[in-house]
Amino acid sequence: MNDMIDIRGAMLEVAHWPSDAPRGDAPPILMLHEGLGSLGLWRDFPQRVAEASGCDVYAYSRIGYGRSDPFRAPRTPAYLHEQAQVDLPAVVAALGLERPVLFGHSDGGSIALIAAGSTDLALAGVVVMAPHVRVEAVTLRGIEAAARQWACSDWPQRLARHHRDAPAVFAAWRDTWLAPDFRDWNIEHLLPAIACPVLAIQGEDDEYGTMAQIDRIAAAAPEARLLKLPGCGHVPHRDCPDQVLDAVAGFVATL
Repeated sequence: MNDMIDIRGAMLEVAHWPSDAPRGDAPPILMLHEGLGSLGLWRDFPQRVAEASGCDVYAYSRIGYGRSDPFRAPRTPAYLHEQAQVDLPAVVAALGLERPVLFGHSDGGSIALIAAGSTDLALAGVVVMAPHVRVEAVTLRGIEAAARQWACSDWPQRLARHHRDAPAVFAAWRDTWLAPDFRDWNIEHLLPAIACPVLAIQGEDDEYGTMAQIDRIAAAAPEARLLKLPGCGHVPHRDCPDQVLDAVAGFVATL
């Protein structure tokens, strides 16, 4: 069963996967889910990360997601910054994590990069899969296509298995990214301030972003390495799990 922690008056679900063969010098890993994700939607991947890396792995559902408390206010275009600069440091403190590796997917990857580039969190490293550092036309087209699929499929019922309020989760994601005042969202100016190593992973067939996203990370972050995966879409840990696990284990071993 998952635990609950109080973060600024909201109860968030969290879970911990200890490594079966821990390395004494291995940093903890904190996983940050994507824009429609939750703790539960990681499925068995956190345990596989723990086994491959020798690290203790933690994950949580952000407010409004999974079994965490519902959204408390309408989402604003600053929501990724709010999560990275306010809620994430509070989660790290509540879990007692020292120099963790932030491991984020999509929106979670953007949150990890913002935190690394604009907060005083002490981090051992950052791993991002399919992150966004700016808004691209392909991202908006992908979300528009997702909205059409949402309206004429069983997707709402399937997503409801993983969230208290799946329609609210989907609407927050769709409406924020498609809002005119979000078109200029960009975090590239934060990348040069990232003081820890970064591993950025992107699928060549990602329906929500191009390879330019991680190329921009490599160009701006002081210590970044890239993994580009052919035949892989927006969910590398589903499409190419073994390659992702090998890369993460190798990255963590160098920290």
